[in-house]
Amino acid sequence: MASPDSPLTVAAALQRAVARLADAGVPDPEVDAELLAAFVLGTGRGGVQAAAIRRDALPADAAERLERLVARRATREPLQHLTGLAPFRHLELRVGPGVFVPRPETEMVAQLAIDALRAAASASPVAVDLGTGSGAIALAMATEVPHARVFAAENSVDAFVWTKENFARAGADNAELAFIDLAHAFPELDGTVSVVASNPPYVPDAAIPRDPEVRLYDPPAALYGGEDGLDVVRVLSGVGLRLAHPGGTIVIEHGEWQGEAIRALLTADGWRAAATHPDLTMRDRATTALRP
Repeated sequence: MASPDSPLTVAAALQRAVARLADAGVPDPEVDAELLAAFVLGTGRGGVQAAAIRRDALPADAAERLERLVARRATREPLQHLTGLAPFRHLELRVGPGVFVPRPETEMVAQLAIDALRAAASASPVAVDLGTGSGAIALAMATEVPHARVFAAENSVDAFVWTKENFARAGADNAELAFIDLAHAFPELDGTVSVVASNPPYVPDAAIPRDPEVRLYDPPAALYGGEDGLDVVRVLSGVGLRLAHPGGTIVIEHGEWQGEAIRALLTADGWRAAATHPDLTMRDRATTALRP
């Protein structure tokens, strides 16, 4: 640590943090260092960058707190677990151990669901998010399509703690959350739903994720989907057919290699016009289909 006569600057603290995170193999160490500093200082990333340019001093207590957080991030503990927040579209979601951390690529999955919901020929269309986790897709639909009614189902006790908090924080009166088995979710909505959306577990059991943040910290029930990764997708297809009205849409996130298999699965079950959509990195990310 710097001496009292030569206090540590924000710029120096960032340089030290970046070096430690880079040595630990953390992707984008500059970004993570700035976000952790912003969290400690109660400002935004831009505020941290400005403080670094000005050569602002970093208070000793803030420096110690930042050092502790950087040490934890260097063990590959997810950044979102350290700050307790995960940005998703316009939302800030509370996350931590027991709930899947929403990823940026899921934002385009939410967009597909939102577009379908906005296009529904109803003054008050209904949407369902199955296995909502943090509530990301459900709350995006509810807040961005305020004339819709959105129902979200979660079946993990550990995740549900976070889901409830995020629903309370969002304050969306048109969103309803239920702790319920996905296969039996919302029978009262059968045949009335315009959009059925889900980011299910889709990693094949033998395909252990490379990133420690995923492998060590995301709940296994939110990752692994059986031998081919599609066990839950098969359930979703059947539940979606039960819930959706004719012309209703199903939106399912999946791995970049699974589009063809999911299109075939949905088509065999009776869905029509199955199509796979790439994310911003041009990797296949979601498949949609229409209820006949």
